[in-house]
Amino acid sequence: MTIRTSLLTLAVVATTGLVPATAVPEFRGVAVPVTASEPVYSYPGAVRETVWVDTGLTAPDGQRVRVAADVIRPSDAPGRVPVIMDASPYYLSLGRGNESQRKAYDSAGRPTSFPLFLDNYFVPRGYAVVQVDLAGTGRSTGCVDVGGPADITSAKAVVDWLNGRATGYSAVTGGTPVPASWSTGAVGMIGKSWDGTVANGVAATGVAGLKTIVPIAAISSWYDYYRATGATFPTGDPAGLARVVENAQGAAGCASVKSALTAGAPASGDLTPMWRARDYVAGAANVRASVFAVHGLNDLNVKALNFGQWWSALPASVERKVWLSQTGHVDPFDFRRAAWVDALHRWFDHYLLGLDNGVQDEPRSTVETAPDVWRDDPAWPVPTTPTTLRPTPGTTAGVGTLGTPTPTPGTTASLTDNRSDEYTWITNPTTTSLARVLYRTAPLATESRISGTPSITITATPSTTAARLTAVLVDYGPTTTRAARDPGEGIANLTTRSCWGPSTPSDSSCYLDTRTTTTTSQQTVIARGWADLGHHAGLDSRRTLTPGTPYAITFPLATTDHTLKPGHRLALVIGSTDSPYITPAGTNPRLTVDLSKTSLRLPLQGAV
Repeated sequence: MTIRTSLLTLAVVATTGLVPATAVPEFRGVAVPVTASEPVYSYPGAVRETVWVDTGLTAPDGQRVRVAADVIRPSDAPGRVPVIMDASPYYLSLGRGNESQRKAYDSAGRPTSFPLFLDNYFVPRGYAVVQVDLAGTGRSTGCVDVGGPADITSAKAVVDWLNGRATGYSAVTGGTPVPASWSTGAVGMIGKSWDGTVANGVAATGVAGLKTIVPIAAISSWYDYYRATGATFPTGDPAGLARVVENAQGAAGCASVKSALTAGAPASGDLTPMWRARDYVAGAANVRASVFAVHGLNDLNVKALNFGQWWSALPASVERKVWLSQTGHVDPFDFRRAAWVDALHRWFDHYLLGLDNGVQDEPRSTVETAPDVWRDDPAWPVPTTPTTLRPTPGTTAGVGTLGTPTPTPGTTASLTDNRSDEYTWITNPTTTSLARVLYRTAPLATESRISGTPSITITATPSTTAARLTAVLVDYGPTTTRAARDPGEGIANLTTRSCWGPSTPSDSSCYLDTRTTTTTSQQTVIARGWADLGHHAGLDSRRTLTPGTPYAITFPLATTDHTLKPGHRLALVIGSTDSPYITPAGTNPRLTVDLSKTSLRLPLQGAV
């Protein structure tokens, strides 16, 4: 055994309570602090087992719901170990990660392959990894309710089991109780997309034992995944998503659950009780776990607003860190691999093993400012000044300036919905377009930074009884960014692989390497937001519009962090149906925008 291995072993023993926590390892009489776990435990010899945890839920057939928790943990650890947990609906359906890995089992039903690198890397370092099939998916019983109580309770029950508050069994029905006597009770939840969403939801319950969460590209409100201030995204519906991931038992016995999902997601865009039950922001005040959030600023699957509103709602007492990339819906393991594994290792060592490595005192914010160029800041968002900008017409119809002066009362501009898209609208910024209006600042004298969540108030008079609105922030000036609109959303796979821990014949630690893909343009979309004008009075009920009557509506744009270079111009573009991202209102209205009652609010560092 090497000297460092000896020190680690003593440190792990100290954190599991087998010796006093004050014990400090020594080498030749000199105290040596242990600040990192090391791979000293056998990965091939690790315990691999499935435990079915009773969630306390009842399925439509009256049976108690049990979820499958696949566990891999060191067999040779000197004491109890903490847990890294990923609860997902995808393990036996779409798979996880860039290579769509799925769980695998031997002839006796024991797990042999755990998707992603977490097991290969962390089990040798003294952690258990637990991968949970959400209710109605994989090998679990029950029904998929897409972010609802069953999803959250599925994962929370496993946290409770790991802390001795719930019962696990050796079989999906019947069986004998299986205690998690090997667990310290310290749990860190991690996951991308739906998996990270569940981490947010469980943290919002305030469950004891959940020490940290690492939500990657995660939803914080399912309403804001499917809707934008009443406008509908063309991304399907919750019942359809349930059908994608549910197992055969769920497909056969959960029709009533899917019917409730459909009824709770009306095409009107109303904020129903079904959506409210899936709003974790409302419970953010309950969060006790630390949060390491990761989001792509160009994620048009889980829009960055989901990160921004969650981050803002967290209590000030919550220790936190964020990475914001230029990618789309991409895992940091695939866009900044070595740095990510190191950062995650140090984060879990501190919050789950209790090692004093100083990670909590490091910069809380890391933002990708250009492809593979990262900037650290003490906190996020950075200090900004709330700045209100207003559009003023110029000499060309539908084109003007963006600045602080208020236009003369009654100043208007008009556009007609042709169901086009923002990328068409932002070209030719000095010419008239019947489908949009566009307003730009003068060239910037100094660098400026937008950091946070912009919002806009638009006062518009429709010609029809229903209308959509789109607002787009644009940076005009030559800019190279990640190619987030490409199929890889900012990355592309290579043919080489890198390995992150030991492997077994059935579970490789080696993953395809990636490269950054880039694009250069004279106009770059910074953020966009959408709304249904019929929700001008609130989200609870869509109103039928009266043609010729003005309505004011305020709505957020995507959370962002973007630096505008000197010489560039910031622009606001207003259109109607942004066809790649929202569905039309059923009509092609003409909209007259009252510029004197339209304003953009920016969290701005610097000036424009």
